[in-house]
Amino acid sequence: MAKSQTKYHLHLKGYVGGYDFDSDYVDYILAKYPDAEVNVLIDSLGGSLATVLSIVAAFRNHGNVHVHFVGMNASAATIASMGAKRITMDSSAMYLVHKCSVEFFQWASANSDKLAEIIKETRQMKSDLEKMDANVAQLYASKCEKNQEDLLALMKKGGWLTAQEALDWGFVDEVTDFEEDDAPVITDSITADMTASGIPVPSTFIHNEEQRSGLFTRFVESLTRFFSSENKVQENITPNTSTRLYGLVAVTRTVTPPSTSLTGSTPSQRTKSPLGLLQLKKATI
Repeated sequence: MAKSQTKYHLHLKGYVGGYDFDSDYVDYILAKYPDAEVNVLIDSLGGSLATVLSIVAAFRNHGNVHVHFVGMNASAATIASMGAKRITMDSSAMYLVHKCSVEFFQWASANSDKLAEIIKETRQMKSDLEKMDANVAQLYASKCEKNQEDLLALMKKGGWLTAQEALDWGFVDEVTDFEEDDAPVITDSITADMTASGIPVPSTFIHNEEQRSGLFTRFVESLTRFFSSENKVQENITPNTSTRLYGLVAVTRTVTPPSTSLTGSTPSQRTKSPLGLLQLKKATI
């Protein structure tokens, strides 16, 4: 196993759109090296679609960006590389593409007029998501030299790809095996984030006995129950005011009914809907 001689100018990790995966900082670094190859290390479970499309354009406009994937990379993180000139991936890394999603809210009670408003808004959300999916699928298709329909089918299916499978699809140009590239590690907190955002935990990690702590096992069992029913509706969900959502997040809104007690929250974290009381429900379309 050889050592990499690559010096990385950018380390993009964590939430796409957060301080450590920020489009403004990407622009700053690219501007510092206008005539040289810029090496970018990516290790992220995804984030904001708007941010990552800006990064794609920045990489493409620079014209000489090399992206190297390590760890577990999902959704928006994988899209980021679509503007790069060259893409490599560590042999132990993982790669996930899936369809865009939004936060969806369900009425606790509604009359016919309010239901009509919800139906109208939901249809618009569905139309917007379909356009976003088509746009992302075309980015993938151009890189993979495949039909857009093939990539849409893969996004609909979801599921993790190994480095070799990502290479076979054409998402990456080369699979590497450098000793400094650590294999992905699933912690309880990462599992919780993935479960909350509907990202499946790779089976290779589920069956790793060294990591099957009691808490980890409960998260996996919870994830299994979630995916066993496509239309499962949870009762009494406590709204989450955090915008730390992995995956392709097009819209994030939080509405807390006044009658609901939100432990540890402050008045500034609570938002009242102008249309009435809403109950939080996550929907993947």
